[in-house]
Amino acid sequence: MTYQRVAFIGLGLIASSMVHAMRRAGLAASTAGTARSPETRAIVREMALLDTVCDTAAEAVAGADLVVLCVPVGAMEAVAREIGPHLAQGATVTDVGSVKGAVIDAVAPHLPEGVHFIPGHPLAGTEHSGPRAGFAELFDNRWCILTPPEDCDAQALERLVAFWRSMGANVDMMDAPHHDLVLAVTSHTPHLIAYTMVGVADDLRRVTDSEVIKYSAAGFRDFTRIAASDPTMWRDVFLTNREATLEILGRFTEELFALQRAIRQGDGALLHAYFTRTRAIRRGIIDAGQDTDAPDFGRVRH
Repeated sequence: MTYQRVAFIGLGLIASSMVHAMRRAGLAASTAGTARSPETRAIVREMALLDTVCDTAAEAVAGADLVVLCVPVGAMEAVAREIGPHLAQGATVTDVGSVKGAVIDAVAPHLPEGVHFIPGHPLAGTEHSGPRAGFAELFDNRWCILTPPEDCDAQALERLVAFWRSMGANVDMMDAPHHDLVLAVTSHTPHLIAYTMVGVADDLRRVTDSEVIKYSAAGFRDFTRIAASDPTMWRDVFLTNREATLEILGRFTEELFALQRAIRQGDGALLHAYFTRTRAIRRGIIDAGQDTDAPDFGRVRH
């Protein structure tokens, strides 16, 4: 057992999946948590997901030796301010936000001495949200990135690494600015592009709604899956990681213009070379075990 009492602030997909994975591996003696909406708290009680469901974050963190912040990035500061005075000495506070620099700036000032803050980001998720969407296998062979401060307590860090590995994840560490740049490439900008492509299809009235739905397996379907992600979370991601996202978006725009020019000029050699290079990247992702080339887009239905 890695922790005695784990508290979750926010009870959506990631938190519920963590609870299922913890149960599978026997990682905590007890669990507690809270969510902003009474409806979510009622669902979690009905599911018997946690040992204790609390009405406030302050109640939830009392006596916890691990606190996991699973709220949108824009809500982190308010939560940290609320729980700060109620955290146990020696407790570890971590998070699952997909931006790290802004989270550190929002949370760290509100945590007392003697509490270990180790920001984290599991690179796992689906387009679904809410406590009922969670499942234990979400983190299996996925990466969790930790961005510990330079003066991080070695024992607290080792304990958190063991915790994530026991839930099935691979663990890597990097500094917060590098994390935010990497995620701008691998996650944030692709989401923005997906939202844009779905928006374009919605605006393009020459393509009827029935055709968009009927023929979506041609490629549009994956855009819609990404674009179905939680709007609040992604709004906060783009507002808090704007510098890195805008940098990558600028590079994307340059590449798009180059492809546009190649198509206009009939430059088949450039297009073929470009697509060959990008195809190799897809093969690398499959070889690394981060996706499968199985039929139906490699998705397993849960």
